[in-house]
Amino acid sequence: MVVNLSEQHSLVSNWVSELRDIELQTDRMRFRRNLERIGEAAAYEISKVLPFVNREVQTPLGVAAAKVLEHQPVLATILRAGLPLHQGLLNYFDKADNAFISAYRKHNKDGSFDISLDYISCPELEDRVLIISDPMLATGASLVKTIQFLKEEGHPKEIHVVTAVACTVGIEYVKREDPTVTIWCGDIDDELTAKGYIVPGLGDAGDLAFGVKIQM
Repeated sequence: MVVNLSEQHSLVSNWVSELRDIELQTDRMRFRRNLERIGEAAAYEISKVLPFVNREVQTPLGVAAAKVLEHQPVLATILRAGLPLHQGLLNYFDKADNAFISAYRKHNKDGSFDISLDYISCPELEDRVLIISDPMLATGASLVKTIQFLKEEGHPKEIHVVTAVACTVGIEYVKREDPTVTIWCGDIDDELTAKGYIVPGLGDAGDLAFGVKIQM
C-alpha cells in the first residue's frame, strides 16, 4: 500500500511546499521542523492501523475505559538526513524503541554509485511493527538495502516506511523487492535524473537540514 498524505488536502501539503521552496530552504531550523511535522502527521495516520487493546485507567474520581497500543513499534532511521523525520515520529510514539542505520551513496568516477551500509544499532525486531523514516525515496536502493540489513537482526511483523518526497521509480522498486511494505509519503514525484535525484524534489535533505557534506 502507498499513501500520499498530500492528497488528503492536509497541512502536510503546506509543509512539503515549504520544504521544496528554494527561498525558504536557507532557514535550516524551519526545514528541520517541517520534516518533523510530516513525521508527526505520519505517526498519527499510522497509529490508526495499529492494534489497540482495552485498558482500565484509575483516575482521581473513578475508573475510565481506554484504548492503548497493544505493543510499541520500533522506529528506525537512516543517518543523517532521517533524524528530523524520525524525531517527529518519536514525538508521537514516545515510548517506542529506536534503531539507527548508517547508509550513504558512495559515488564512483563514472557517475554511478553504490549504497554503503557501515553501522546499525537495533533493538529486538522479531514479530514487531517496524517504522523506517527516510526523507527522500529516490531509486529505492538504499531503502531496500536497509530493510534487508534490518531483517538480518529479526523479522518484523509489519514494515512501514515514512518519507517526505518519494519518486514513483523508487516506490515501484520497493514494492517489487518487498510487496508487504506500506509507504507513507508527504508527496510523490514522477521524474528521476540519471544520477538518481528526484525532480522537482527538494534537493539534498541532509545538506539542507544539517549543512553541506564532503562528497564521498
